[in-house]
Amino acid sequence: MRPERWLIGLLLLAVGCAARAELRIEITQGAAQVIPIAVVPYGNDGGADAIHAVIGADLTRSGQFRVVPDEQILSRPTEAAQVNFRDFQLVMAQYLAIGRLLPQPDGRFTAEFELFNVATGQRMTGARFPGVSPASKRRLAHHIADLIYEAITGVRGVFGTRITYVTQVGNNYELQVADADGHNPVTVLRSQEPILSPTWSADGRFVAYATYANRRAAVFRQDVGSGVRQLVSSFPGLNGAPAFSPDGNRMALVLSKDGNPDVYVMDLAGGPPRRLSQHYAIDTEPTWSPDGRYVYFTSDRSGGPQIYRVPASGGAEERVTFEGNYNARPALSPDGRKLAVVHGAAGRGYRIAVLDIPSRRLEVLTDGPLDESPGFAPNGQVIIYTSKAGSAEALATVSIDGAVRQRLGVSQAKVREPGWSPFGGTP
Repeated sequence: MRPERWLIGLLLLAVGCAARAELRIEITQGAAQVIPIAVVPYGNDGGADAIHAVIGADLTRSGQFRVVPDEQILSRPTEAAQVNFRDFQLVMAQYLAIGRLLPQPDGRFTAEFELFNVATGQRMTGARFPGVSPASKRRLAHHIADLIYEAITGVRGVFGTRITYVTQVGNNYELQVADADGHNPVTVLRSQEPILSPTWSADGRFVAYATYANRRAAVFRQDVGSGVRQLVSSFPGLNGAPAFSPDGNRMALVLSKDGNPDVYVMDLAGGPPRRLSQHYAIDTEPTWSPDGRYVYFTSDRSGGPQIYRVPASGGAEERVTFEGNYNARPALSPDGRKLAVVHGAAGRGYRIAVLDIPSRRLEVLTDGPLDESPGFAPNGQVIIYTSKAGSAEALATVSIDGAVRQRLGVSQAKVREPGWSPFGGTP
C-alpha cells in the first residue's frame, strides 16, 4: 500500500453489501499471439446465457484466444459425426468446440461438449453432464471453458472461480462476491465505514474481514453461503489484516493490544493469540506460505516498508525483499515460488511486481501510477489488483509475464480490495 495508507491499512475493515451492479471487464492488452478457436452454438440452446457465448467470452477475456465470430462459422455441427474440419480450416480456427443440450422430462437437460484439433481432427477432450438446471447454465459454461482452456494450454482455468471486491459510492461501502466474469454479484456486507482486505479461506467457504463492533475494531469470519459470521478478535487497539492459514484452523492478524502493531496467530477453535513478530516497528499485512511453514508480512523496521517472513511456529525473522525502497502487501503464488508486492521506486510511483523467491529476481508488471492490493488467481497465472489514477479506482488483472491486462470496473463506483477465491470456492 502507498505511504498515505500505511497506518490506515492496519486499521480495520467494515461491513459492506452489494450495489447489484456487475463488473464491466475490458481487455486493455492481449497476448502477442492469440489462439484462434471456433465455439459453435449449441444445439437446442439460445438466449443471453447461451453456453457457447459464455464459453467464448471466457476464452476471449483470457487474452490468449481469438474466438471466430458466429456469423463467420460455415457449418454448425453439434456432435462429432457432423464435423467437416475443412469448414473450420477455412476460417483459420486451430481448435473447434461443439456441443448440444438434450432436454429431460423434468425440465432439466443433459449437456455434452467436445473439443477438437482442427488440423489433425484429434478429439482432445469432452464430457457429458446430466441433470443440469436452466439456472446453472452459466456455471456449467464456465466449467466447460475451464476444461477447454486446460486442454489447450496445460494450465487449469479459473473461469469457474469467484472474486471479492469492495465498492464505494459516496460514504457507502459494499463488499461483493461475484463470478470471475463479474456476473451474479452477491451482497456480503454493507457499511458506512471503509472495508479493507477481505480474504478467503482455503476451502472457499469463509471470508474474513475487520470492522467496527460497538465502536471497537474487530475481526470476523463469515460463511459466504449462509451469511453467518463469528467474532474472531476484538482486543483494545488495532484488530486487522486477517489471513487464514492453509489448513483453515488458524488466522494471522495484526493486533496492537500490547502497545505496538505486531503480527499474531490465533487458533480459530479458541484460545489466546500468540505473538509472532517481535519488533518496535510497524508489522502488518500477514500472509501464509501455501505449505503453512511461514508467515510473510510487511515491516518498516529497515526504514521503509519491506517484506519479511517468520516461521509460523515462531523463530527468527528474515528480510525477503531488497530491491527498491518500498515493497508492501505481500501475496504468494499457489506454488509458493513467487511473491507479488506493491513495489515503489523513486519517481516511478507504485506498481505491482513479482519476486521469484528462489532466484530473488524481481520483475515489475504494471505501469502505475498507484497500483495496490495484489492477489494471485488460484492457478498462479494471473494477478488481480487495485489500479488508481486521480480519483478513479478500479480493479485490474495482469498475467505473470505482463503480456495480458484487463480493467474491471463498476459504473459510478470506486472498486478496490480484490480477492480471488480458491478452486472450488464457488458457494
